[in-house]
Amino acid sequence: MDAADVTDEDELLDPDVQMIIQDSCQRQRLRCRSETLKLLKAVERGDLLAVQELSDPSVCSQVDEHGWCPLHKAAVQPQLRVLEMVLFASVSLTLEERTLDGDTCLTLAVRAGLVENVELLLEHGASPHTTNSKKESALLLGHILSPQLYTVRAGSHQMVSTLLAGGAEVDQVCLKQWTAVHEAARAGCVHVMELLLRNGGRVTETDQHGVTPLGIAAEYNHPEVLELLIKYGADVNAQAPNGDSVLYDAAGAGNPDCIHILLQHGANPNIPNLSSQLPIHRAAFEGHYLALRILIPITTRRALRLSGQSPVHSAADGGHVQCLELLLHKGFDANALLAPHMSENYGDLRKSSLYFAVSNGDATCTELLLRMGAQPDLDPLHCLLVAVRGGRYEIVKLLLAAGADVNCCFPVVTDTVFPTALQYCLNDEVMLRLLLNNGYDAEKCFCCHHGNSWEDMFESGGSHQGGKVAFCDFVSVSWLVNLVGRFVLVLLQYVGQVSLCGKLKKILKKHEEWPQIHNIIKWRQEDT
Repeated sequence: MDAADVTDEDELLDPDVQMIIQDSCQRQRLRCRSETLKLLKAVERGDLLAVQELSDPSVCSQVDEHGWCPLHKAAVQPQLRVLEMVLFASVSLTLEERTLDGDTCLTLAVRAGLVENVELLLEHGASPHTTNSKKESALLLGHILSPQLYTVRAGSHQMVSTLLAGGAEVDQVCLKQWTAVHEAARAGCVHVMELLLRNGGRVTETDQHGVTPLGIAAEYNHPEVLELLIKYGADVNAQAPNGDSVLYDAAGAGNPDCIHILLQHGANPNIPNLSSQLPIHRAAFEGHYLALRILIPITTRRALRLSGQSPVHSAADGGHVQCLELLLHKGFDANALLAPHMSENYGDLRKSSLYFAVSNGDATCTELLLRMGAQPDLDPLHCLLVAVRGGRYEIVKLLLAAGADVNCCFPVVTDTVFPTALQYCLNDEVMLRLLLNNGYDAEKCFCCHHGNSWEDMFESGGSHQGGKVAFCDFVSVSWLVNLVGRFVLVLLQYVGQVSLCGKLKKILKKHEEWPQIHNIIKWRQEDT
């Protein structure tokens, strides 16, 4: 090593020289970044002159805060000449660079619906197999509906043709195992679907839920696509892993044309899914009146019996009074009960269709069912108790008018001496009076084994009669004790002569209503 080389090396190691070099590099990076931002804006404007002037290889390799390089921006620029200029200057790029969102130049151009840009990128080596962050291929994106830029029907056929010509794989899947055929079925574009099928698209491919393109077309109401898929061999009785059939999906969508097409090609309306639901149940629950009319005469009684539920349950649960009325007029029983294996799916062990309507607070369906002969007391937890608990005054009136048992008991939670309904309206005087006016047995609230003094109660050893909880014990808990005064005052208006046990007296004496309560009981005793 000669003296000159040593001198040069020493100079490079000098801190001042290193600082100068770093400053120079920093200025170069800032200048380059500034030029990149200018180029990005010029591309976005479609300013050909500025793009030509700023398109430099070093500038084209830089990205903005979103990970977009000038080539990404040019890919979505409608002016093809802009893309050509930037592409020519992007010699250091592979065309597979991704934005921070995972898009390549090709997927961006496809999403923008720019066919000429896509052709140009493919010609320069962009891979049609590259996917975005969702593993969606360019072909899959090629016919996703983008209202702002182009419509599927108007623009995607040419896009798909271009991608197929560029070597795109028809059955390439995304993260949800969705193929281009699935997407075409969803979009309802017959011409694109036919193009895909002619180029090797398979009608048997399933997505992550096990649904075929035929099921997707049925779900999204595309009868023409259904017919085309069936023509290419799609199975009209295909079922997803959860048992949902194609006809079940069509019933959920409610398109009569789709249902007719499937039935004409042999779809079976009596195939249940794993939840024992038939297409008729789905149509009734979703409120698809026309679909229901088609399915009623072709669904067998045997299939309904094996399912363990009536479509009346489904219509009531969905709250669709027109469907409910249709079913009842077609002879379905308003009092049909869920089979045990279906009832056990519900914590309340409900059985009747009326229960569904009452539980949903649906007065219209409740009124219709009662008018058509539904009995209000068929469930373990009576419908009246559900309505009282929910504060549904109108439904309570309907049930009481139909003969619901106001004195019914539900001992599962708390087995009380007094009828259960009172438990749900301790803080609702309007509801309480509604029950009392319709025959609620208020005298049961004053029945217990306690004596007339606190000592008698203590000696009795408790207030349970055969395991049942008396009213005085029920209201003695801290969160109810403040309501007792007014409550007992109302009850006394609906009973004859009664006596208060020692425990209840002790509670009531702490309330402002006590003098009035005491006088009422005293006067009645004197009258007798």
